[in-house]
Amino acid sequence: MDAKKKDQASSSSCLSVKSDSSKDEPPDFSNEERNLQCTKTDRMDANYKTRPTSPTPLSHLSDRSRTPPPYFVSEDKDDRNVTSVTAQFLAGGPQAKTGEHEPALPSLIENWNKEHVKDWLIFKLRVRHEIAQNLYDQELSGACLVCYEKQDLLELGVPLAPAIQIIRHVERFRRHSETSEPNVRISRSYYEPKEGEGWKSTEMQVVSGNMDENLETETVSSDSGIQSQSSTLEILQEVRTKIRSAIDHKTSNGSHFHTETTDNATFLQLKRPMCQIRPFDSRNHSVLYIEHDILPPAAGPTNLLEPVHEYQLLPSANEASEKEILYEFTKEVCCFAASCMNSRTNGTIHFGVTNQPEQGHGEVVGHKITSFRSYSEAFESCLGEYFEEKHINAARMCIRPPSYIQVRHQDGTSSDKWVIEVDVISSHLAMQDNIIYTLLSIRSAEEKQQSKTECLFVREGTRSINISADTNPRVVQEKIKSLNDKVKLWASARKKAEEKDEKYPSQGNQGQRLKQLITRGKDAFENSLQVIVVTDKCHSSQLEQLDFLREMKLFAVLDFDPESDVSGTCSFYKAVHIANLHYPCMYTTQDSVTAIMQKLNLFKQTSWVFCNGRVNEDSETDKPLGPSEWLKKRSGEINNMISLLCNPDLLSKDRLLVVFILHSEVTDISSPILETFCAIYRTLEGSDNMLCICKDCDVFEKWRQLIECRCKEDITSKCIYELNLNEISSTIKKLKEPQTQSSRRFLPSTGLSSILLETKDEELMTVLDILCENECENTEIETKDSFQEFKKKTEAGFYRGGQVSWWNFYLSEMKGSLPFIKRDKYNELYDLITPIESYKTPCVIVNLFHHPGCGGTTLAMHVLWNLRSKFRCAVVKNNMATNSETATQVKSLLTYGKQEQSGYIPVLLLVDNWDDVEGLKQCILNAASDRKQLMAIILNCERTSFPDESTRNSCIANVSITNKLSTREQGLFSEKFEQLKNNHEKPETFYAFMIMTKNFSEDYISNIVSNIVKDLDATSQKGRLFSFLALLNTYVNGSYMSLSLCEELVGIRNALRKQETLDDKMNPYSTLMIIFPVEEHGTYQAVRFLHQMIACKCLEVLTQKHNLSRAEITANILHCERLYKSCMGKDFLVQNIQSMLITRHRKQQGDDKDTLFSPLIEAIHEEEGPDKIKEVLERATLRFDKSATLPQALARYFCLREKEFDSALKWAMDAREKKSNSYIADTVGQVYKSHLKKEIDDSEDITPETLEKCIKLASSAVTAFRDSQELAKRDDPLDVLDIHNKKRQKSYNTSGYVGETEVMINLLDVITKLPVFRDRHKRDTMLQFLKGGPVSSLNDSSNTLFNQFVAVLADNERFLVSLKPRLKEIFNFFENYYTYLKPRSQERETVDERNKRKISEYFRKYMQMFRISEEEKASEKASNPKLSLSQELIDQKCYLEIKRADTFAGLLQCLYDKGPSEMEHILQKWQFISDNSPRRYVSDTVSFILANIVLHSLKPSGKLVKKYEELVRLLNEAVQEEGTHSNLTELYYLSMLLMWPTQDQRLESSATYKNISVYVTSAKKSFHRRFSHMFPARSPVAHFLLGKSSGLRRIVSRMKLDQILTNVSGQQASFSGQRSQPQNLHHLWQSGAAWNEPEVQKKLLRIKGKSQNGEICVYYGGNLKIPVRPVYLGDIRSGNSREDVSFYLGFTMEGPVAYNIRYENE
Repeated sequence: MDAKKKDQASSSSCLSVKSDSSKDEPPDFSNEERNLQCTKTDRMDANYKTRPTSPTPLSHLSDRSRTPPPYFVSEDKDDRNVTSVTAQFLAGGPQAKTGEHEPALPSLIENWNKEHVKDWLIFKLRVRHEIAQNLYDQELSGACLVCYEKQDLLELGVPLAPAIQIIRHVERFRRHSETSEPNVRISRSYYEPKEGEGWKSTEMQVVSGNMDENLETETVSSDSGIQSQSSTLEILQEVRTKIRSAIDHKTSNGSHFHTETTDNATFLQLKRPMCQIRPFDSRNHSVLYIEHDILPPAAGPTNLLEPVHEYQLLPSANEASEKEILYEFTKEVCCFAASCMNSRTNGTIHFGVTNQPEQGHGEVVGHKITSFRSYSEAFESCLGEYFEEKHINAARMCIRPPSYIQVRHQDGTSSDKWVIEVDVISSHLAMQDNIIYTLLSIRSAEEKQQSKTECLFVREGTRSINISADTNPRVVQEKIKSLNDKVKLWASARKKAEEKDEKYPSQGNQGQRLKQLITRGKDAFENSLQVIVVTDKCHSSQLEQLDFLREMKLFAVLDFDPESDVSGTCSFYKAVHIANLHYPCMYTTQDSVTAIMQKLNLFKQTSWVFCNGRVNEDSETDKPLGPSEWLKKRSGEINNMISLLCNPDLLSKDRLLVVFILHSEVTDISSPILETFCAIYRTLEGSDNMLCICKDCDVFEKWRQLIECRCKEDITSKCIYELNLNEISSTIKKLKEPQTQSSRRFLPSTGLSSILLETKDEELMTVLDILCENECENTEIETKDSFQEFKKKTEAGFYRGGQVSWWNFYLSEMKGSLPFIKRDKYNELYDLITPIESYKTPCVIVNLFHHPGCGGTTLAMHVLWNLRSKFRCAVVKNNMATNSETATQVKSLLTYGKQEQSGYIPVLLLVDNWDDVEGLKQCILNAASDRKQLMAIILNCERTSFPDESTRNSCIANVSITNKLSTREQGLFSEKFEQLKNNHEKPETFYAFMIMTKNFSEDYISNIVSNIVKDLDATSQKGRLFSFLALLNTYVNGSYMSLSLCEELVGIRNALRKQETLDDKMNPYSTLMIIFPVEEHGTYQAVRFLHQMIACKCLEVLTQKHNLSRAEITANILHCERLYKSCMGKDFLVQNIQSMLITRHRKQQGDDKDTLFSPLIEAIHEEEGPDKIKEVLERATLRFDKSATLPQALARYFCLREKEFDSALKWAMDAREKKSNSYIADTVGQVYKSHLKKEIDDSEDITPETLEKCIKLASSAVTAFRDSQELAKRDDPLDVLDIHNKKRQKSYNTSGYVGETEVMINLLDVITKLPVFRDRHKRDTMLQFLKGGPVSSLNDSSNTLFNQFVAVLADNERFLVSLKPRLKEIFNFFENYYTYLKPRSQERETVDERNKRKISEYFRKYMQMFRISEEEKASEKASNPKLSLSQELIDQKCYLEIKRADTFAGLLQCLYDKGPSEMEHILQKWQFISDNSPRRYVSDTVSFILANIVLHSLKPSGKLVKKYEELVRLLNEAVQEEGTHSNLTELYYLSMLLMWPTQDQRLESSATYKNISVYVTSAKKSFHRRFSHMFPARSPVAHFLLGKSSGLRRIVSRMKLDQILTNVSGQQASFSGQRSQPQNLHHLWQSGAAWNEPEVQKKLLRIKGKSQNGEICVYYGGNLKIPVRPVYLGDIRSGNSREDVSFYLGFTMEGPVAYNIRYENE
């Protein structure tokens, strides 16, 4: 240093004050502007003398000249930003020059001795030495001190001020001691260190190591190593005690870290967790601080390279202007930097962190920053002002620009505060041997002048001191000289330290470890793995490095960042993929796993679970929580959710990978993310399925320590911590299996154009497997060396018996390959689909009927493949989907990429064995918005045992394919086999392909099965699995077992890294099986036989050659506990087992025959006898003890096969108790009915006792059947989990009515045929009794036996008399049921016809019993010429009843059943009744009017028909009498027919006509009251439509239109030389072609109306509006567009309906 500078340093007038020396005028800090605590403690006074009070020029005794800047004067001397020197001693900091330091004090004052008290008074309270010595001499101990009051101290000679000080500090210390007592409930972070601990791993290991023995039984469970939740707090208390003991021990031996703190700070540190500091000299934007957490205590120099830390708080915006804040910032930065550079140590200064002991030393507070640019600019400009020009470059090299770290709230959400950090790297290259002075500016308060002074800052302990601040120039010179010598030593040491610390590239094996963990020892990361990710908050700068998540199949993400969907990982992921945002509570319902899977769309879309709420939620229950609140309120939900997610029913353990991604340190032993780890660890019984990705080594070390403490396991081998996220991301993406799907997928669009199908949009269509134009083209797999292996594997999988994929068609088109085999029916099916111009309706169905396993689905997919450019093709990949869900997604596919509603490319939708195709069609029509052109073709592949018969019976366009190959097809298969021999080893083992090549030869199948299975040990594990699959695949089409379950059954235990596969274990039997993916009930691998014919033959071999009967295999299945424990697809498997035992075959559902029981039960009965049946079914009822259908099946078996009616009744009642529905109640009735029939059949001569028993049985049966009828009205919808019944046609259960009818007819037949009633007179008397006559008329004193029968009848009179009216009521019910309503599907019409025939037969018997023959009537008239009028009326009604024309529904049916002449006779009868009835009933009037309308329809020229006006008058009278709130729906129906406004839309003058809208409403309401419970199964029928004429001529019957269509169809068939096919009539109506027939259009009137809100309204006479329901909802566009429409009007009992709707503006 030159002389000039020495003079400056020694000058008494120099001002060693830190101040801003920027180019601008230093800010004027005045009390008027802010009230800021400003006077600083004299930290650079080496002798710690009292600060001078006089304003002498050299009174600025601060380490950084912390006196106020110019004009900054304050009376408040409280230090805002400085820690007292005394606190250093308390914390074990640097010793004072007196050599004294404070010893460690016991935690309780009561335990202090007098030496402790003295030291505390001197060093803590700074009481004068003589006062402390006086109390010491008087033996003042801690126990005495706590008992003293102020007066006691005064009496001992303590002055007043110190006495008050002592008393208050004693009370404060005691409060803190009580709060931190071990037996008091403590916070989650109580174990945090209070001293200057750096949280090094060695310290934590010491603590955890000491705890092992004591905590083992408390923290670790016997099976999983996880502590119980209930003991968490006790464990935390002991952890805290152990750690504090370790810390105290370390502190007592001295520490490299020095902390300036007080008891307040200690307490706060104990209460708050330690926060991770940003890595030194790193622009790491991913670091985030948590508000109120504690940074490690401020530290002094250690080894020159370890950074020192200093904490500062800047003034807030309320306390200072921005210019003043920047002044403080730059001044503090430069002074701290100078001290570090001169001391040759690294350091970081943190702004926004408290350093006041009372406020919590090191507590993260943060600053609000309005402009980052302002701070950066201030920093850049200040270097030239604070440092000499020759040292500016060195300063610029050493001082890094500010880093800004955002502060988070405790609940994880972002705040608007930041911590500013500046790093100083005092490198030898920059500093050499130089000493840097800091130029500070100061302005005298008196002179108002600015001057500069040079300050020389160095680090001393935890503080910076200005060695030129001493008032004695000689002392300053000595210090500078000493510093020059030290700097040379420091510089040399720094250089050596830097050379020693040179970093070499890591030679670790983290990349290899990542590969092993992610691939599980295989070559690639398999796409079939289900990945659960658990993550915390990721900084926005690192989101792009998480792009590997976008390429993984994420099953679920458990996210602890409440802002993730706004600015975090979730928002990053959702930019490309669909994610469903969930909460843990959604997984804690009582629903089954399958129900939750469907409700939450698991497996279909990623579930993003916000484990600590979301910031943008309105509900308080879903808001973020702090850690302690989370532990109390949400940890239970997390445990339940993880129990579900890791449930083997949902996810197979061998296909599960759980990835923890930790972006920040986890320091709390009760941290939510750590609790989640423990829950997963416990559920998965270890960490085998886990991978932990830690941001760096520090994050890993804390994570490892906590897990070792909680779980007693070192997870280092599961952690990646040396690789950065970019390296991890690139490694994972490199390890992924090559993509087999085009990265850019296109759909065909109008005008031969194409539309890009975005991944995110495709993921929304979860039900559909969409076939794109460029399917399989330009895929990643084609560019890889593994493509040939992939090609062979794909071909082999299909030809062995797997489902065909689009790749099979693509590969067959490659050069050198034979074309895919084109079946004979290919062209027929192709041509049936392609002429889209011929379709008249927006949605059509094409059926493909096929034998199971004959290639029907493959044929359909082949057609789709070749039509992928003409249609938007898709396959419904999930048969569990509902019709409405499927229809919605079909509409999305149809309209994708189209902004307008015109010009769509139709959708070609393939559904495989979809039960409710008609319902799906209707849902598509309802969902679609364009009616004019074709929207969708449903290609329905339907398995059936009679394809050809199904084709003949179907009215829908169809093609059939059977299990017989044509000669041409056999040649193609043989040619393909030759090619396979060239490309594959042993293609003869592709048995599914070979079965077709051999034309489904049973001999071929027998040979291969016999050869392979001949050495099978049926009692071994392999034999048991083989037999299970054989039985299931034989009797339940489409059944399978999950791969993981099969592996367990054969003893493969190492699920994660299998050394042995199922194929290996089951060899050679595995050649008959195939492993394939399942998506309908979760995503997993499953096992089945290659072909159902192979399964049948294997079962045959097992039963014949291995003596393993079907009953024995079934019993083994029922006894095997493993089948019913948690496993993938368990629900499906259990339902298949039950279906195998219960489900009957029905021809109407495509089966080969009708059976009384399931085919398995029938086979066991035939081959093994009834005892085995009972044994099997009884075991099944024990296995499935909650099932009602199994005891129901057992009841049916005892009833129908064994005739053991008591046992049957017992099981039927057992089923009734388990589930109450109409079908089980009907079974109870069937038991009684069968018992009744057995009693009748077994009795040659009926005795009174037998009659009594029959009546009792009949009464019980009738009660049960009536119960069934009532239950049918409120039957629950089919179970959504019932895979076998879910989509079956909904039907209203009428079996109760049929059963009751049969019972009553049988009982009446018995009574009427009793020998004692063979006499005509007695028979007539008995009939009168059954019609309600007195029972006394039956008595005959001369015949004892007769009287015994009469006594039985008399005892049951009430029941017997009710039979005839009840039968009449049931027949009326069926007339209404079949006439007013029709089934919603054509298939149900066949069932209806069969039931109609049965009811007609019962009606015939009923009439035979109760009617009087014509001869008897003639004889009676001859004997009684004056027969009364009432008897004549009875006769007329009896005639109508015989003709089934006595009811309104019966008369409607006459339209189709009766000819004109017979109908005239019927009308005459009604005319007589109408003219001669003493009282005219409204129902009779209504029937009379309808009889006229029906006759007019059959014979318009009939003279018996009343005039239109007369009928309207009668109707008007009936309406006036009945009102508009009646249940007589028929009355309002006629009102619509006769009083609908005329063609000119003018109303008649009568008020009746003006009330037409009221009648429409009344009809709808009354109809719903009577028939609404039947609506799911049936819809109203329109028997009449509105014509163009007037009067009765405008009522056009549907029968007349059918005749027109039949005639036209016959003429067209004759013209083409083909025979007419009447069955096409239904198709004409369904397709809409009937409305385009000119003859039909001539008859009908087209009505105009308006569409609005999904319905149509017709307006008449100004204000009159009549609502009309569209028959097909798809005819009305969505969007509630109000437009003019026209339509044909039909009349149903529910109200008017609209057919063939057209929009008038098109």
